[in-house]
Amino acid sequence: MASGVGIVVVGRNEGERLRLCLVALSDQLTQTVYVDSGSNDGSLELARSMGAKALALDPSRPFTAARARNEGFKRLLEAWPGTEFVQFVDGDSMVRPGWLERAAEFLRDNPKVAVVCGRLRERNPDASVYNRLCDIEWDQPIGVVETSGGIAMVRAEAFTGAGGFAENLIAGEEPDLCFRMRQRGWVIQRMPYEMALHDAAMFRFRQWWQRSKRSGFADAEAYKRRGDFDRRLRRRVLSNLFWGSPLGWPLWPLLWVRMFRRAGALYAAHIVLGKVPNLLGQIGYFNTQYRGLNPSLIEHK
Repeated sequence: MASGVGIVVVGRNEGERLRLCLVALSDQLTQTVYVDSGSNDGSLELARSMGAKALALDPSRPFTAARARNEGFKRLLEAWPGTEFVQFVDGDSMVRPGWLERAAEFLRDNPKVAVVCGRLRERNPDASVYNRLCDIEWDQPIGVVETSGGIAMVRAEAFTGAGGFAENLIAGEEPDLCFRMRQRGWVIQRMPYEMALHDAAMFRFRQWWQRSKRSGFADAEAYKRRGDFDRRLRRRVLSNLFWGSPLGWPLWPLLWVRMFRRAGALYAAHIVLGKVPNLLGQIGYFNTQYRGLNPSLIEHK
């Protein structure tokens, strides 16, 4: 058991995957909070039966992963006020043996680091080309980075000081939090260790399309929040705008070659073709803003 570490698991209708997630945390379940976003598959009862504290989000407010993680963090520190570090886990993922101890030790030895993450892998990369794409996408550089994903260990002090996740973000809440932490002088670090196995369960083109739209939506929303301060984000939004529109289509072969050199043919096709749903997601965000609508959660599962 990793001392000083609490766990927040978030999920919605994850079924068997949630059970496997909690089994992987068996040594830490007495300090685990599971937060459910409207499941109807018995997830709450399952979590309680396995020893975790279970919390159902109030359905009168929009569900977001950011909101679930914030409420889980709050409940965790109410139950265990001395918690130093919090590992956030998605209910479709399994934390790898030894990760919690390694991450907690690293944070203790490096007091300027607010967030630490490791290598996230797809559990079934050969089940579909879309699962394989996820595994490629998560193979990120090691060392000091700008952001983590949703599965990461955070320093409780840094999380509280930065105000936690922005609950109105339907996606991209991790880069937003890490940006605010970095502005406060904290460091984000990726370690060369396996952190978790993830089950994307993407088998259809429509799922990939929805996931790509959500990415574009998140880019546009993040740009509104911090675009003038984040040059890389601004470039990504403009890239989606150019390559996703008919203006950029004739030049797709050039973009494909560039991406092919970086990570191969499958990844190149993903980036090039994904520019269209990326752009549609951006348009969707600005449309909701223009019409004064509240954005709804974009799910691919």
